[in-house]
Amino acid sequence: MASHPELHIHTDGASRGNPGEAAFAYVIDVPGASPIEEAGRLGKMTNNQAEYTALVRALKHAAQVGTGYSLIIHSDSELMVKQMRGEYKVKNPELRDLYEQACELAGRFPAVSYRHVRREHNKRADQLCNEALDGLREASFDTDSVTQEASQVSKVAAAQVSLQEEAVQVLRNAGVGAAPEVWQRLTQVLARHGVQLPTDKSF
Repeated sequence: MASHPELHIHTDGASRGNPGEAAFAYVIDVPGASPIEEAGRLGKMTNNQAEYTALVRALKHAAQVGTGYSLIIHSDSELMVKQMRGEYKVKNPELRDLYEQACELAGRFPAVSYRHVRREHNKRADQLCNEALDGLREASFDTDSVTQEASQVSKVAAAQVSLQEEAVQVLRNAGVGAAPEVWQRLTQVLARHGVQLPTDKSF
């Protein structure tokens, strides 16, 4: 089995008030390069929501670094780690969407493991998170653009499926000896999807 290079990621999320003003932070240790550090405020949410948001944003950023890495996620949130490992069920509906986003993003990598660590072993992420809560840091990596890019890819894939379905339907409805009519209908279907066939019929 081929081994993959590893990315170690430390994440942290915090809320002052629970729910209250929240922030996220993560550190991605990239082999042969300086660590990637990101943190920012999130508005009002619970501590667990902030922890999951930090994980989701870290996974999005890691995907930009490269999906050929195996990820090792370090977090001081025991609940999140055990839920992502499948040891605990996600019963809170407010966490369900974030959990599903994290699972979908994690599925883009060859392997992802989750390690629960004490806060003192997550110092840098914790420090960044507190700086964001104090208004000393703002997020610089635009995770929304990553989401928009993924959405555009999904739309293109959906359009391709729609084109295929229409073409297959034309062929199914075709009768014996109806080749000219079938060709004309397929041409119309392709044109609706922006595909122009050559006018030279010598082929």
